Amino acid sequence: MRLRRALGGGGKIVNVTSVHESIPSPEAAAYGAAKGGLRNLTRTLALEVAPGRITLNNVAPGLTDTPMTAGALGDPKTRDEAMRAIPFGRPGTPREVARLIVYLASGDADYVTDQTFTIDGELTMNWGQGA
Repeated sequence: MRLRRALGGGGKIVNVTSVHESIPSPEAAAYGAAKGGLRNLTRTLALEVAPGRITLNNVAPGLTDTPMTAGALGDPKTRDEAMRAIPFGRPGTPREVARLIVYLASGDADYVTDQTFTIDGELTMNWGQGA
């Protein structure tokens, strides 16, 4: 913070969490705790650095087609089950997530801070309905 102040203030931090920062997933307690902890860290730090015009936000992707999810998405049964839980009927793409991050890191988002932006094709809404 002192260095940013010395350089005139301002800056952007964008954390990538997960929809699991707020919704549980069986057999993933450590993952959920880490993502939830990052969310709370972001909220706390956003308060601390706001006077320096530094913004902090989270991007919380749902199922995204990445190497981490390749096993699940490559298995037809698992993929079909996952797609039933996502009203959009498809996983997100890394490009979609990256474009949101670029926006949050841009000057267009100078007054946006302490927020989580969920990008999940309505997975979390459907999950809450018992999907």
